[in-house]
Amino acid sequence: MSRVFLIILCFFALSAQRDPILVPEVSQHEVQVRQGFTGTELILFGAILDPSGQRAGRKYDIVVILKGPSEPIRLREKERIGPIWMNAESTAFRSAPSFFAVASSSARIADIVDERTAAIYELGLDYIQLSPSGTIDPEEQARFTAGLVDLRERQGLYKESMEGVRISEQVLYQARISLPSNVQTGTYTAETFAITRGRVIASAIAEVEVKKVGFERFVELFSQQQEFWYGLLAVSLSIFMGWVAGRLFALI
Repeated sequence: MSRVFLIILCFFALSAQRDPILVPEVSQHEVQVRQGFTGTELILFGAILDPSGQRAGRKYDIVVILKGPSEPIRLREKERIGPIWMNAESTAFRSAPSFFAVASSSARIADIVDERTAAIYELGLDYIQLSPSGTIDPEEQARFTAGLVDLRERQGLYKESMEGVRISEQVLYQARISLPSNVQTGTYTAETFAITRGRVIASAIAEVEVKKVGFERFVELFSQQQEFWYGLLAVSLSIFMGWVAGRLFALI
């Protein structure tokens, strides 16, 4: 009897649920990096449904975040001493996303959520959560964080596209995000958030695998599994190419 009662209770709980459900999808779940790879474009799309499977009746905003594998990084600040630029202060982050792209159906994140909510869900480049190594002054951390974001924006690895999400009849959504040729391999997460009245009412995650194939894959595995021989081969190849270049210049 208790099991039957529990099933009935769960049924009524699900029936009473009012928050919609996100159904996300990605145009490519696997991106293959070959020789001459110039980048690609991913389409992140999906639908938002209420628990009954019908059309969501309320107005909502969609924010999509595509995030690459995290990696440790050390930043060094340049300082000009006379005519020479030299390394000055530096800091290290234990975890920084190698790629971070945000697309929103709104012109400004501030128009749909407050700063606290934006920081919790990392809804924008201004709200990326980095993990500094050791103790660091908040102002200094903010300066280095802004420097990292600016650097990777110029490299095409961090980007924002406000009004980059298209919503059709409050049901279907679509966003286009470009991956540049210098992306890091690994598992990428595409997270979608449905927001209404300043509250995140639903979220869902899809994954994209970026991996090298062919000769590039062989070189990557060889460098990871045979570090000594890879290093020896790289040094030997450099010496050989230097010798060949010297011989060619001697003949000219």
